[in-house]
Amino acid sequence: MTSPRDAVVVDVLRTPVGKGKQGGALAHVHPVHLLADVLAELVRRNDLDPALVDDVIAGCVTKAGEQAVNPARSAVLAAGFPLSVPATTVDRQCGSSQQAVHFAAHAIRAGAADVVIACGVESMSRVPMHSDTQGADHLGSRIAERFPGGGLIGQGLSAELICARWGLSREELDEFSAESHRRAAAAQPLFAPDFVSVAEAPDHGFDETVRPATTAERLAGLRPSFVDESAARRFPEIDWKITPGNSSPLTDGAAGVLLMSAEKAEALGLAPRARIHTTAVVGDDPIVMLMGVVPATHAVLERAGLGLDDIDLFEVNEAFAPVPLAWQRETKVAHDRLNVHGGAIALGHPLGASGARILTTLVGALEQRGARFGLQTMCEWGGMANATIVERL
Repeated sequence: MTSPRDAVVVDVLRTPVGKGKQGGALAHVHPVHLLADVLAELVRRNDLDPALVDDVIAGCVTKAGEQAVNPARSAVLAAGFPLSVPATTVDRQCGSSQQAVHFAAHAIRAGAADVVIACGVESMSRVPMHSDTQGADHLGSRIAERFPGGGLIGQGLSAELICARWGLSREELDEFSAESHRRAAAAQPLFAPDFVSVAEAPDHGFDETVRPATTAERLAGLRPSFVDESAARRFPEIDWKITPGNSSPLTDGAAGVLLMSAEKAEALGLAPRARIHTTAVVGDDPIVMLMGVVPATHAVLERAGLGLDDIDLFEVNEAFAPVPLAWQRETKVAHDRLNVHGGAIALGHPLGASGARILTTLVGALEQRGARFGLQTMCEWGGMANATIVERL
């Protein structure tokens, strides 16, 4: 049962992911066009007059170059929506489009909107990660004063710290990563109904970074990516296990979620696929910054009045393999309920789009299994994490 002001998910949609480098399947496509194709298809396949859209909220992390200013508004205009449709771009780092879903759901529940598209985009081939910080002191001096010994660190080093502090072996990381590829390869036909065809890449109908033949033995031959002598002096417990094989690859992609109030969906004759049941966001240690997923999980469950056993499927973003593995150590959730269709290690992590991409995957998995509740959580730079519980309808 739904209440009139429940925020329901009418539809989810995403591009297939492309390799985020020169020669990738989507590398020649402007990020505004990627997102515009998602927006246009969401309204087309739901026979929705775009003039009814009260707002478009898009996640995007690296807002420089072709993603500068407000790519959400640019995509709305490129999609041919009426000029009256507004749009804004939000940044909660890797959780940006998941935060967009939260903001959209909150607006609907509050009665401030009836129809909102939450979405996200990132072209990591055309707008390289960190290109918005080059030549700039974006932290200031006070953070280093608060966190002596070198201030904040990069996410790769944070992943190494998780391995050390949770006692994760290189073998565990590589086996988890190989399994992510196996699951994602098996799920490709299941993803297809929620794929949008990219106008400038019409033949790209699969996730380009999935490697079905990957094995833990092959991954074991890869060298660590983040070896750093100064970091080793600061964190002597690190023994360097994070490689390209147990990390998410750089990718290009866009995803979108069409949300409405339950009463609006009913008035338009649209059958919702799910509803946003509960949301939460937390701050956590910005040094071991990727483990905010644990307190975020507990926070959203407490707010929902649910327990871990009430949740059928979990999605924990695979920014690096130690994140879901350490989360599993803390929650004791079985692996057959976690990232059942693979995760970002195989499917890629187009930063601003990943939250909406994961929701697309989760809604589909709930439907395919006839399950009720799903929980997704995303680690984010600076020690934050979003968590969302969705209920299949």
